[in-house]
Amino acid sequence: MTASELVFSCIIIKQPKGFTALCLDLDVASEGVSPAKAKRMLREAVELYLDSAIDSNLPYLRPVPREHDPRIASPTKITESFNLTVNLRVSAVA
Repeated sequence: MTASELVFSCIIIKQPKGFTALCLDLDVASEGVSPAKAKRMLREAVELYLDSAIDSNLPYLRPVPREHDPRIASPTKITESFNLTVNLRVSAVA
């Protein structure tokens, strides 16, 4: 078993009540009352999404569609851009 790191592009979007953290590479989002809480919740959502996609033998990369990308649709609401690094354990069975 080896460990691999995956790095994803993410943003924080200011909402009327709180913040949304969005992983642009996976189209996975989460919310929190603060940017830090939204990031923590996003990490958990991304890890669960990746586990599910890999266990189901599905492709995991699915970028946010261009027409829904906040960087294009509403760039003034973006308060932060950041990278999310996830450690992924990979094992092979023959």
